Amino acid sequence: MDLALVVVAFVFGFAASRLQLPALVGYLIAGFALSAAGFESSETIAAIGEIGVYLLLFGIGLKLKIGSLVRPEVWGTATAGVVVISAVVAAALLGIGVLGFPMVSDLDLGLALLLGFAFSFSSTVFAVKILDAMDESGSLSGRVSVGVLVVQDVFAVTFLALLARELPSLWALPMVLVVLGLRPVFGWLVSRSGHGELLVLLGFTFAVGVGAAGFDLVGLKPELGALIAGIVVSSHPRAGEMADRLLDFKDFFLVGFFLSIGLAGTPPLGAIGAVVLLMMLLPLKSVLFFYLFTRFRLRSRTALQSSLNLSTYSEFGLIVAAASLANGLLDQEWVSVIAVAVAASFVLAAAANGARQRLAGPLAERLARLERQPLLEDDAIIECGYARAIVFGMGRIGVGAFDELVERRGSVVVGVDRSAEVAEMHQSQGRNVVRGNALDRDFWERLRLRQDVELVVVAMDNHLSNVAGVERAREFLPKVRIASIARYPDQVLELQDAGVDVARNLYEEAGQGLADDAVRTIWEQS
Repeated sequence: MDLALVVVAFVFGFAASRLQLPALVGYLIAGFALSAAGFESSETIAAIGEIGVYLLLFGIGLKLKIGSLVRPEVWGTATAGVVVISAVVAAALLGIGVLGFPMVSDLDLGLALLLGFAFSFSSTVFAVKILDAMDESGSLSGRVSVGVLVVQDVFAVTFLALLARELPSLWALPMVLVVLGLRPVFGWLVSRSGHGELLVLLGFTFAVGVGAAGFDLVGLKPELGALIAGIVVSSHPRAGEMADRLLDFKDFFLVGFFLSIGLAGTPPLGAIGAVVLLMMLLPLKSVLFFYLFTRFRLRSRTALQSSLNLSTYSEFGLIVAAASLANGLLDQEWVSVIAVAVAASFVLAAAANGARQRLAGPLAERLARLERQPLLEDDAIIECGYARAIVFGMGRIGVGAFDELVERRGSVVVGVDRSAEVAEMHQSQGRNVVRGNALDRDFWERLRLRQDVELVVVAMDNHLSNVAGVERAREFLPKVRIASIARYPDQVLELQDAGVDVARNLYEEAGQGLADDAVRTIWEQS
C-alpha cells in the first residue's frame, strides 16, 4: 500500500514539474486526492517524512556560515520580516474573524499570532529551484535570499525546540556538549569518507543517528539535534559537497512529509475564504521585503529579485504547523489550510518570477528612486568605461592573458575574479582587477562598460563556468569577440556552440609547444 502511495505521489509530482512548479506541490495535491479517496497515512510514510525533516535541518546546519548571516541586510531583513508578517497576518485573520468568516471567527490573539508566524517564512525549496533555473545561485540577490531563508529557518527550529512541554533529562547538557565536542571526529570522518555513497551514509549517520536520535534520547527536540549536527560539520571544507550529495535524498524523504500532510485530510469548504485572504496578502510580503532590502542599501533591481525569491509561503510553515498540531495548539483543518496556501503561493510566485525581467525594465526608474545612498559596496555600480578588454578568471592563465593584453594595448584592460582576496592581491601588484562573477547577471548589470569593448577572455578553472560565462558575455555584449580555454576537444566544440570566437585546447597546445621545444633542442645539439 505504501508503495502505491509513492507511485501516486510521483505521478502528481511529475505533473507539477512539467508545469514549472516545485514537485512538492504535486505531492501535497496527491495527499489531498488520496485522502478524498479514503486513504490514510501510515507509520512508514510518517517515518520517511521525519527523516526528510531531519535531513532538511541537517542541510541547513551545513550551510550556516555565521559571517554571511550577521550581515545587516540578511539578519535585519529576516528578523523584521518575521515580526511584521506575523503581526499583519494575525491582524488580517482577526479582522475577517470579526465579520464571522468560517474557521477564523473563533481565533484568539495567541492562535492568530501562531498562524502569522507559520506564514512569515518563505520557501527554501522554491527559492533554490528558481535560483538554479535562472543560474543566479551565486548572484548577490541569490546569496542574500538564501541568507534570509537560513535565518528564518533558525527561528523556526528555535520555536520547535521551545514546543517541548516536558523538561529534558539531566543528560541533556552533556549530550549537547558531546555533540559539539565531536567536531574533530566528525571532520576526520568526513575527510576520509571519499566522494561516493560512504559520504552520503555518513551524512545520514550525523543527521539521524547522532543528532536527532541523540537529542531525542535525552528529551530534547530531535530536529534541534539534526540542526546542531550540521552546524558542527559546517566549517569542514567538504561540508558543501556533503550537502549537495544529500540534497536528492532529502527531497525524496520529504515526499513522505508532504504526503502525510495531505493524507491527514482536505480542508473544509469554509477554509476557502482564509486561503483567498492569504493569497491577497502575498504581494504585501513581496513589497515588505523589497522595502527592507532597499533600506539596507541594496540596489532596487537586486531588492526586487531578492523579494521575488522570497514571495512564497514555506514548507517550514508546514513543519511548524505539524509540530503545533502534535502539541494540541492547532487543529488539523488549519494544517490543511496552510498546505493549500503553500501550494497556491508557489503557483503565483512561479508566474511572478517568470515575468521578473519584464517587470524590472518598465519599473526601473521608479524603483531606483527608493534606493538609499550610498549603496552597499557589493551592489554598487562598477565604472569601467575605459575598458576595451575584460579577462574573467585571474588564475595563471587569466593573469598571463591580462599581462599580455596590457603590454600590447596599454591600460585599457580590466580583470575580474570572484574571490575578493585574489582581486585585492592583484590590485596590490598594480593590476586593474575588480571582484565579480561572470555568471552573475547582477554583476553584469552593475558593470558600466563602453559599447565598443573589443575582447572578452573567459579563463576560469571550470569548463561549465566558462561555457556559462561565454553565454552571459554574449547576452550583454552581443558584438564583442570572445576567447576562452578548454582542456579537451569536445569542450572546444561546446564553447563554440555557446558563442565563443576563439577557443584554445590547453593540453593539445601545451603538447605541441613541448614537442616544438624538444625538437628545437635536438636540432641545436646535432
